[in-house]
Amino acid sequence: MTGEFELIAKLRQQLSEFPALKVGVGDDAAVIARADGSSWLIATDMLMDGIHFELAKTDPRLIGRKALAVNLSDIAAMGARPSTAVISVALPKGSNVADPLHEGLFELAAEFETVIAGGDTNAWDGPLVINVAVTGELAAGVEPLQRSGAGIGDQIFVTGPLGGSLAGHHLTFIPRIREALVIRSVVEPTAMMDISDGLAADLHHILRESNVGAVLYSDGIPIRESIRSEPNALDRAMGDGEDFELLLTVAASDAKDLVSNLPEGVDLFHIGEITASGCELIYPTGTRREISPTGWEHQF
Repeated sequence: MTGEFELIAKLRQQLSEFPALKVGVGDDAAVIARADGSSWLIATDMLMDGIHFELAKTDPRLIGRKALAVNLSDIAAMGARPSTAVISVALPKGSNVADPLHEGLFELAAEFETVIAGGDTNAWDGPLVINVAVTGELAAGVEPLQRSGAGIGDQIFVTGPLGGSLAGHHLTFIPRIREALVIRSVVEPTAMMDISDGLAADLHHILRESNVGAVLYSDGIPIRESIRSEPNALDRAMGDGEDFELLLTVAASDAKDLVSNLPEGVDLFHIGEITASGCELIYPTGTRREISPTGWEHQF
């Protein structure tokens, strides 16, 4: 079997360079330079019944909402604003999910001022599949935030509690567009992405792209209230995934300014520091253990 990230690595080696493509495969969104110095961003995600949701147990409105929300989260991870979306849906024949599915999607689009620009609709004998592609914008002179900029000594933050997302949070989370823009108005993060596969797995993406290591503080990792009392709560916070909080690194010289200048309603949790190599979790007792890139990965 081939893992998702192994396949992506192979594809990156085969893709041709394109002068206008500033950021390609390997980040949360592609970035295309425009003639006026601004940039377009493009992100896309496919959601499938039985993998990303269970149609038989879920309000179709929430499925439509999630299909757009995961893409808005990718735009947030690049520090940009969303602009348009296109939707492609494969509907199960005989189902009555089309109207509520699109209602949930349109409601979230209106909330984040995202224009639905088109798409495609099909019917088949298989399960519900929905794919959304979103564009975003960066003004001239504003660079996208990537996974590859973390440096030794940078401080690591997340924007909210982690773990236990499949109890409902993965369907109702709020894309951190506002938080990303507020953070950028205070300091410029050195690296950023959203947490979809799990903190441990997604942190390793930043470390690999930036060629650095990290230490995380066990008592600094925010754990979702619904699982906090469980004996394996910390492991779940690091590995459950589908949290869609932002994971970011900030230069040590900027970290204090960031924390002290955030407006009310924007949360930020300091969870660790970038090092030269390795990836370890430090407990208050001083005990350390290696952090493996556990979390979700598609297998082919």
